[in-house]
Amino acid sequence: MDSINPKGIQNQTSVTGLVLKGFSIDPKNKSLLFAIGLLVYLLTLAGNLVIIILIRVDQRLRTPMYFLLGNLSFVEICYTSTTVPKMLWNLLSGDKSISFIGCALQMYFFVTLGGTECVLLSAMAYDRYAAICHPLHYTRLMRQPIRGILLAVSWIIGNINSVVNTALIFSLDFCHSNEIDHFFCDIPPILHLSCSDVFLVKLMNFTVSVGVIIVPFSLTLLSYILIVSAVLKIHTTHGRIKAFSTCASHLTVVSIFYGTIIYTYIRPSSNHSLEEDRLVSVLYAIITPLLNPLIYSFRNKEVQGAFWRVLGKKRL
Repeated sequence: MDSINPKGIQNQTSVTGLVLKGFSIDPKNKSLLFAIGLLVYLLTLAGNLVIIILIRVDQRLRTPMYFLLGNLSFVEICYTSTTVPKMLWNLLSGDKSISFIGCALQMYFFVTLGGTECVLLSAMAYDRYAAICHPLHYTRLMRQPIRGILLAVSWIIGNINSVVNTALIFSLDFCHSNEIDHFFCDIPPILHLSCSDVFLVKLMNFTVSVGVIIVPFSLTLLSYILIVSAVLKIHTTHGRIKAFSTCASHLTVVSIFYGTIIYTYIRPSSNHSLEEDRLVSVLYAIITPLLNPLIYSFRNKEVQGAFWRVLGKKRL
């Protein structure tokens, strides 16, 4: 097999692209997996779109917390759309091929949106900290320019993270195989294909991942330590429960998302199992975007109230 170098597309003679192996399942079960995947994808789109629409049309949801939540839902729609449609097409058609450019673009958008979500979740933790620890100054601490800065920083960091990782990985030579043992172009399985010396790339990838994942996670953790400290000072049980309830949804999402991506991108490369990575990536790439609107709607009375108010207006 000829050496494959994405920097020189003209050098690709015997191999014209990559192959996404996807899931190791019985061919008889592909239709069932396609149906489940399509249902999950449609529910994810519908749930996140409903949250965005409710925040746009209901005046009571025009608050900093829901501004960030609406943007999180937008990120989730884009995030799941970078991987699931291609996965569904592979299951439906049986054609698992993907071009180098297509693979690089998929990785770029996926890593961008993943990094953006990391920082955005940290910004949402800061919002809860400001609301609970400094309620009298909340409006000033989360005024519109600050919200805009938090959102812009999230996207900038996500893009820098993605540009660095994608550029480094697709500057390598690939000659071991053209089969990616995954259902999308993620960092660990692509590195596994390279026949170049990947030590420096892995070191850079680890360093950037620590900056984009661990730093926001640490800030989120710090926010919740301060929140717990403030809530414990509330004298009434009802007051404590009410304060904690405003954080429960966000804390649930943070636990699922950060837990799975830290397991995938931060643990030592010697401990990587592509089979485990594929299963874990289902959680953060497919399941988490589905759960977010469910968690925020079922556990949030304000979102529920907005839904019924909008539904009532439609009936009238």
